[in-house]
Amino acid sequence: MKTLKASETRIPPDTFNRVAYQGERVRVDRRDGRSVYLISEEDHDLLAQLEDTYWSQEGERALVQFGRSGEAPIPFSELRKKLGI
Repeated sequence: MKTLKASETRIPPDTFNRVAYQGERVRVDRRDGRSVYLISEEDHDLLAQLEDTYWSQEGERALVQFGRSGEAPIPFSELRKKLGI
């Protein structure tokens, strides 16, 4: 992720402070209809934690499904040879 200093952006200081210190969320719209969102570090950390939890649960489901399939696992060394890595 690229990091910019607040002084390098055109975000008004009062908007930056409301996001950073009050947890306000701000949507910035472009003329072409695309948007970006400014969120606090706490919100970002929460989203990252939710994403980690989601993918962990998906991995567990895939492991259970694989166990039920009865297929034999492929050793990592064999997979590396197959992929040429």
